[in-house]
Amino acid sequence: MIPPLQIQPRENIIPIDDWQDYLHDGEKFLKTAASAFEKGKKAFSEESLYNITAMAIEKFIMAFLMRNGDLAENHTMIDLAAALKRHLKVMPAELEQKLEFLGSFQEICDMDQYQCTIPTKEEIRKIIDTGQEVQALLTPFLIDE
Repeated sequence: MIPPLQIQPRENIIPIDDWQDYLHDGEKFLKTAASAFEKGKKAFSEESLYNITAMAIEKFIMAFLMRNGDLAENHTMIDLAAALKRHLKVMPAELEQKLEFLGSFQEICDMDQYQCTIPTKEEIRKIIDTGQEVQALLTPFLIDE
């Protein structure tokens, strides 16, 4: 059994280059998805809004992890949530459940059991809200000092 990863003291952390690019991409993706959803843009299907928002969430979490000199084991929502938990003193349980919900739409790691479910319009609202919650949670940690 592999022992749990020990997080280094802040002064020993070496950020991974270009984490800011991930932050900016996350902001752009989330803004695009939220705006398209609010305006009812027909060019954006529920599937595309899901994917854009999921990419935004992934970018926010990766920016946070990279800033802290870490990477997620994989880029599934469950693995991203687990990586967040390693760094945050308190990971809101409700947010972890929301990320698991988001991850439930795509099972793409096993080619034999590959499945994608397209979210409903109501679920898209919840997914975009989750993206905004992740952004609000992590932004204070991503402000340049």
